[in-house]
Amino acid sequence: MFTLADLRIPIIAAPMAGGASTPTMVVSVAEAGGMGFLAAGYKTPQVLAQQVGAVRSRSGHPFGVNVFVPQAPASDLAGVERYRRDLEPRAKAAGIALPPTRITDDDGFEEKIALLCELRVAVVSFTFGLPPAPVVGMLQDLRSSVVATVTSVAEARQAEALGVDALCVQGPEAGGHRGTFVTEDEPGKISLPELVATIHAECGLPIVGAGGIHSGEQIAALLADGAAAVQLGTAFLRTDESGANAAHKDALASAGFDRTVITRAFSGRAARGLLNSFIVEHGAGTPRAYPQVHHLTAPLRADAARRADPDGLALWAGTGFRAAQRGPAADVVTTLWRDSRSR
Repeated sequence: MFTLADLRIPIIAAPMAGGASTPTMVVSVAEAGGMGFLAAGYKTPQVLAQQVGAVRSRSGHPFGVNVFVPQAPASDLAGVERYRRDLEPRAKAAGIALPPTRITDDDGFEEKIALLCELRVAVVSFTFGLPPAPVVGMLQDLRSSVVATVTSVAEARQAEALGVDALCVQGPEAGGHRGTFVTEDEPGKISLPELVATIHAECGLPIVGAGGIHSGEQIAALLADGAAAVQLGTAFLRTDESGANAAHKDALASAGFDRTVITRAFSGRAARGLLNSFIVEHGAGTPRAYPQVHHLTAPLRADAARRADPDGLALWAGTGFRAAQRGPAADVVTTLWRDSRSR
């Protein structure tokens, strides 16, 4: 069974749902000595199987797949409908019909677990909660390591009690969705270094530190504080292998986008991204309803992507977004690791 100690370079490319994490990125990061992740979120099992096959056809290195844990049915459907009315003028101007509200959506969880049991990938990680205990047991019996994403000491303790193999400790600096167990929870404000050190002292599991990491100095400090590896997402967004929209890549380096904020505007769940006009116009009225809001805004975001309009996109980004560079993903791994070793 794969362990973090098996990595030649303890740098992981985060699973970024929505298309940024590509099979090519996974291969590039692995060939450099790190480990890449595919994001199962928002994909059909068929597409996920194709991507796993694409990685395996080009590399024999271990890699991971991240799965979203199903959420409880939305409790604020009236809020979703109010938000729909807020978005209607924008949709009408673009000639877009907003989709019906999905009361429940498990993102194909059972089918994806069955597929991952069949494919036997090295690592399966979970975000937005903990999987059922039988799922953890099945994956481990098939020699897949199980990683839980946690954002607090309390969540880490729950994950350890479940019997997972490692923890991905995500700090508030992270870009994109915070992996809190409950949609309604506000992201904590304890910095990643403090969170890693605290959970390392409380739990006996290997830790992957994640959130806002963009320098060798940070990596060296987190490893010294007890992390067995680090996970970076935003640092890979502008790379050659990234599947992020070109407007998203450009915004990360644009003077017109100078800070990140926490917003629910695009998905109904707290997430960090570059401040743009969509957030300014709609962020205050967003209900806490994930993934209902995600699906509601999906055609608006797709239209913005077609038009390369960064003000209509979810420009997910961590606090260290300005350090993201163009070039091969492998170079990000080797450069950061070299810099960390010089500290």
